Amino acid sequence: MLSSRNAEISAKLAADLPNVVVSVDNQTIIDECDTVVLAIRPQIAEAVIRPLRFRNGQKVISVIAATGRPVLSDWIGADVHLTQAIPLPFVSRRKGVTAVYPPDRETAAIFNALGNAVECDTREEYDLLAAASALMGTYFGIMQRTTEWLADQGLPEEKARAYLAPLFVELSQTAAAAGEDVAFIELSREFSTKGGLNEQAFRDFEQEGGSDALARALTNVHARIKG
Repeated sequence: MLSSRNAEISAKLAADLPNVVVSVDNQTIIDECDTVVLAIRPQIAEAVIRPLRFRNGQKVISVIAATGRPVLSDWIGADVHLTQAIPLPFVSRRKGVTAVYPPDRETAAIFNALGNAVECDTREEYDLLAAASALMGTYFGIMQRTTEWLADQGLPEEKARAYLAPLFVELSQTAAAAGEDVAFIELSREFSTKGGLNEQAFRDFEQEGGSDALARALTNVHARIKG
């Protein structure tokens, strides 16, 4: 059962999937569902949630960014079973990973069906993964800046994109296939010939403050998440 808040998206999902129902209002979802997912922009979340009447013992999964459990519990106003999750856009293709807190078998099962779930034992673990997820824009930003640089050097942009996207895909798949015992820095060395171009590029990145800038950005995001 879906909210009708975004009528276009809700109507499309209802048309594409026979088991999807669009609710007349949010309270009907609360009344008729055993598990409720709060997928609301944080700027309007309080105004949407506070008027709703939840049931004690009801299961609630919040995917609202940068909003802690005490705040959510206050808005909900009932003794619900509350978990939090960070689903990334790739779940639409049943890929990627979703952080879940606190560990919960039923919540993890939902997101394992949409890729795989990582259950966090502490709020700090969850907040740290939330900070790391903020690198998606940076990832694509690096690809864009590289595309622009290649275009400035005379390479047609469509050729730059055709080369870079598969390159980054293969690097990510290599990292995923390497297993947890292989450090990323080991892969960096493996893919860098001694005295070669990859070694030079990463050395320049480090010496020009790239790694420090990345650490500062993550620290600032983490601070914002923690409030």
